[in-house]
Amino acid sequence: MGIGQIFKIHSDFYYVNSENEIYECKIREVLKKQKQKILVGDFVEFNGGAIEKILPRKNFITRPSVSNIDRVIIISAVKEPELSFIQLNRYIAFAKYHKLDTVLCFNKNDLSNDDTTIEKVFSIYEPLGYDILFTSALEGYGVEEFKEILKGKTSVLCGASGVGKSSLINAVCPELNLKTKNVSEKTLRGTHTTRHCEIIPLDSDNTRIVDTPGFSNLKFDFLMPGEVDLLFDDIARYKSKCKFQNCLHLSETGCAVKENFDNIDETRYQSYCEFVNEALEYKEKVKYQGVKSESFHKYHNEKTAVKISSRKRQGARNTLKQNIYKDMENERID
Repeated sequence: MGIGQIFKIHSDFYYVNSENEIYECKIREVLKKQKQKILVGDFVEFNGGAIEKILPRKNFITRPSVSNIDRVIIISAVKEPELSFIQLNRYIAFAKYHKLDTVLCFNKNDLSNDDTTIEKVFSIYEPLGYDILFTSALEGYGVEEFKEILKGKTSVLCGASGVGKSSLINAVCPELNLKTKNVSEKTLRGTHTTRHCEIIPLDSDNTRIVDTPGFSNLKFDFLMPGEVDLLFDDIARYKSKCKFQNCLHLSETGCAVKENFDNIDETRYQSYCEFVNEALEYKEKVKYQGVKSESFHKYHNEKTAVKISSRKRQGARNTLKQNIYKDMENERID
């Protein structure tokens, strides 16, 4: 039995790094039946090319699907594609939901001759306590600072397609020579270069990057509306001063957030409203459709076992009762 870490998943194959040896593995049928999802970054027990068990995770993030990471580095482009503050806030809020340390990196700084965007970024996110870095993978600007941020950590890079994630990795470690593409002239949007998540070791000091595919359809359709403001420190600070405890800061009377609009950036509040509306749609879905599902596995004494559904458990109890009554009836007849 060996222990290793999943560094890449391709089709139905899981590539495990164990003591610097690479093993191509498949997943045991019992894990499939338990519907346990294996993520890049998971530590696993494997035997003879088959993964037997997923070890407990330190943390995880669902988009991209990665576990056991030290920090998230959100990569945005200053231009090409144009910087979207709402999309940036979406990534930031998602990382905060998963309680992950976050760094903001703005690439393609060479394409901007206007400092307005840079000034706006610092005015919004520096007071919120985020580390901010401007880079140009093409010209090498900020690459040394980027290396320092990565040093000795496992960092997952996330951001939309075309912002230069692969270009930054190549700038840090040229021998990797990852594929890159230019932004489409027709759509002015990035095109997918990275097709799957993969942990890439950069040096012998345990510095590792998780390169991920770009995506833009992340939605907050998995939490309740009243939880969204907790993902915005600049909004949550006024929450306790609202007249109503369940205030969503939209159109309620006595809302302290609305009374302090001058202290909240417009794009931050726009993002908040958009995410709340997504959460409201989810709330309606739960209310009328009932999307809650029961777990298919449970943990007991550090072992994983298939969990019997409540319906099957009740059926088993009914069968047991029937057998007892039959035995009692037989005793009377005898």
